[in-house]
Amino acid sequence: MSAEPPIRAVIAPVTPLQQNCTIVWCAKTLKAAVIDPGGEVPRLLKAIADQGLTLEKIWVTHGHTDHAGGVAELKRLTGVPIEGPHPDDQFWIDQIQMTGERYGMPEARAFVPDRWLGDGETVTLGETEFEVYHCPGHTPGHVVFFHRQARFAQVGDVLFQGSIGRTDFPRGDHQQLLDSITGKLWPLGDDVRFVPGHGPMSSFGAERRSNPYVSDRAIAAGPAYEAPVNRSPG
Repeated sequence: MSAEPPIRAVIAPVTPLQQNCTIVWCAKTLKAAVIDPGGEVPRLLKAIADQGLTLEKIWVTHGHTDHAGGVAELKRLTGVPIEGPHPDDQFWIDQIQMTGERYGMPEARAFVPDRWLGDGETVTLGETEFEVYHCPGHTPGHVVFFHRQARFAQVGDVLFQGSIGRTDFPRGDHQQLLDSITGKLWPLGDDVRFVPGHGPMSSFGAERRSNPYVSDRAIAAGPAYEAPVNRSPG
């Protein structure tokens, strides 16, 4: 008989951009974290209640409005601490209200994290522990959350099924993003399943085989390789 998984998760796409907010919880204690509550906070709170969970943390991968626009409201309603992103995303957090109005998210507000996160740190949830990896490129302060035993990662807009994050935003850097993916994510193992910021789940192994931007073949080809135009939503 297989062992009970240490964590469980449900994905709840939110905002007009259908951003993958994730509710993850410790299977033993039912303590939960909401990762990237971009909006629709009442729906997220109902989902938490429906699962019989107790919200313990708010985790943020990066400061873009579709990922972080609902953080302030969720904090106001629950009082739980906000952890993440890396401090280099402060300038994005400061712009949340302005960009929210532009993209049809008028309830979006800026916030102050209770704890900024850096590379190599850990965050706890109930009796479980997640590793934090600073993965800049899409934004300078982007972080990824990884549960080693469950082989599970929430990667925000670093990596998608068949694509990678956009780097045409202020302080985006394409080479830095490639280095984050190949240097920080790939060493975690091909069997790791990940939730991206938008779209379906995938695994690092699948992306190493077939992703036109960061497959082993594309990386080996280097500048000579012409990747398709990046049309990823994030």
